[in-house]
Amino acid sequence: MFTEHQQQLRERFQAAPVSPAPPPWRPVFQPVTTLSIGGLLGIGFAPDPASGRDLLMVVSQGGHGVFDAATGKLLARDRDPDPDVTEPAGPYLTVPGLGPLADDKVRIAGMHGGGLHTTTDDGWTLDVVSPDWPHARVLLSNDGGLCHGPVGTHWWHIHHATHSPLRAAGFSPTGQTLAIATSTDLTLLGRP
Repeated sequence: MFTEHQQQLRERFQAAPVSPAPPPWRPVFQPVTTLSIGGLLGIGFAPDPASGRDLLMVVSQGGHGVFDAATGKLLARDRDPDPDVTEPAGPYLTVPGLGPLADDKVRIAGMHGGGLHTTTDDGWTLDVVSPDWPHARVLLSNDGGLCHGPVGTHWWHIHHATHSPLRAAGFSPTGQTLAIATSTDLTLLGRP
């Protein structure tokens, strides 16, 4: 059974409407806000070796891809990766990189475990809650993850995974990109 406090939190999160992330966050994919990727298994961030910009590696049943996290541009695609390295493996859940990440192993968070950063150096926090499990809600806040006050002031319900399981949600190590991956789609938010 839920305690009174737990019930209040549950009701608060269930009542919060989905809304866009506040400025300075903006959708990377335009004009749509999500990219359909069927059979998505996991995602992982790595810096571009040449520029240091955030790159995002996506692992799916249809292969691997690397995206520029600031523009959403697909930089590399392997539709038929080596079967021995198709899924994240080893103690760090890595896959071999491709394209600009060809010389690296990339840590992947998703169906097999792992995780992304849930905070940024300047105070943004990402929480995943499931008051109506198995559906996951992604909350973004700038109050340290406390979610105090009315929704839309210091915290926002930015994603509700109702039709497909949440695989991973979190920030890049730089804190400039926020990714939300379900088994069917990818949402990327960026900031200057």
